[in-house]
Amino acid sequence: MGIKVRSVGIIGVGHVGAHCAYSLAVQGIVDELILVDINKEKLTSERQDLVDSVAHFPHRVTIKIGEYKDLASCDIVVISAGGITQDQNRLSELKQSINVVNSFVEEVVSSGFNGIFINITNPCDIITGQVYKLSGFDSHRVIGTGTCLDSARLREVIARETGVDHKSIIGYTMGEHGDSQMIPWSHISINGKPILELAQHDSRFALDHQAVLEEVVNAGWTTFKGKGATEYGIASALARLVHCIFHDEKQVIPVSTLLSGQYGQSDIYTSVPAIIGKDGVEEIIELSLTEEEMKAFHQSCDVLRKHIETV
Repeated sequence: MGIKVRSVGIIGVGHVGAHCAYSLAVQGIVDELILVDINKEKLTSERQDLVDSVAHFPHRVTIKIGEYKDLASCDIVVISAGGITQDQNRLSELKQSINVVNSFVEEVVSSGFNGIFINITNPCDIITGQVYKLSGFDSHRVIGTGTCLDSARLREVIARETGVDHKSIIGYTMGEHGDSQMIPWSHISINGKPILELAQHDSRFALDHQAVLEEVVNAGWTTFKGKGATEYGIASALARLVHCIFHDEKQVIPVSTLLSGQYGQSDIYTSVPAIIGKDGVEEIIELSLTEEEMKAFHQSCDVLRKHIETV
């Protein structure tokens, strides 16, 4: 009987990629990591540091340095290549990021890789769409982390303001992983009770919706300003997605995925709640948005389309 090794490749082992590797390793989500980066010296250093930590894990993880051709055997390939701009606008990274993914996606597929791509590289939604086009894969096997991280930030803000633990809060941001994302407040609940109903009787839940959105949108830049990178949050989000795939969890997570008529949108990658399992995005959960929420979501899609036209 053959035992399947859970293998993940990571392309781009900078701040984000290295922390993703560590999160996957330390949590025992993977059996094997294959790291790929054009900076061979840094790649060697990151691999050595990761290997040095394995002896203290309660499980075994093999960590290798590889090339694109070595990713053929991976179940999942994570794309975290590219840099970050200083102007607090993820869309400004578009030209550089497009050139980066254009340089390797087809080579990875040509190697024989036939698993699931998870893209982190910003602007996440547009780059994920580009990976989809270059790979030729079915859209359910090309996923962007999208507003998975933003939604965690949202739940943390609500938890802080209400005093309710974030694990009892259901809520998402949707649309662009960027400034134009929106919050469907009509679908935020506290252990099943809509927060808008709770707000009618308890001032704790009567939050300033615009202020919450602004804090969520700006959270990444708050992190970046002091340390020059965001690392822990996105690494945890990526690890959760990989865990859901390997364990076929069927958890609903907001990710960047291809819409085909949902919410009145088609042929665009953007973040919406979706069921994540062994086949990637297994089903898009279409929420019944209010007229105002639908308008905000469509405006976010319009922002993305404006920039897609420049690709």
